[in-house]
Amino acid sequence: MAVKPRLKELYEERARPHLMERFGHQNIWEVPRLQKVCVSMGVSEATTNFETLEKAVHELALIIGQRPCITRTKQSIAAFGTRQGQAIGCRATLRGDRMWEFLDRLFNIAVPRIRDFRGLPRSGFDGRGNYTMGINDHLIFPELGYDDVEKTRGLSVTIVTTAEADDKGIALLEELGIPLAGE
Repeated sequence: MAVKPRLKELYEERARPHLMERFGHQNIWEVPRLQKVCVSMGVSEATTNFETLEKAVHELALIIGQRPCITRTKQSIAAFGTRQGQAIGCRATLRGDRMWEFLDRLFNIAVPRIRDFRGLPRSGFDGRGNYTMGINDHLIFPELGYDDVEKTRGLSVTIVTTAEADDKGIALLEELGIPLAGE
């Protein structure tokens, strides 16, 4: 039997009972929980050099533990120099144990390595309990070394929850240990 992820264990043993008590839920399925984590990386240089995109896909695969799919443009935009169907980035959706392991590494190892870190902004919530954060430098992840990367890139991480409002989403993520900035 595989080992249960540490963050999932924390949710089931400590966070879920606290949330049930705090919000007055009678059933464990009423309590907010994580559904998925979406990670995406845009690579603007991919329009001229496809090797750059391949390297970005490899780097993102090292970070998240699965191979991301390549995203393509839906329409041609002359101002950006793109044509319809041209590869411009990569993305992946994490669920299950991979999601829990990624969030554990993100909250406890990667995010505290951000230079001059004072907490993640609370403005990343969308009104429905989901949180989106941007990371300017993907080198904060320990899976990547400085020698493995030719150029630093940013990526976007969206944490999708079953919470129907921001207050429940904030409570869930704070129970899981997300380092949010003060009010």
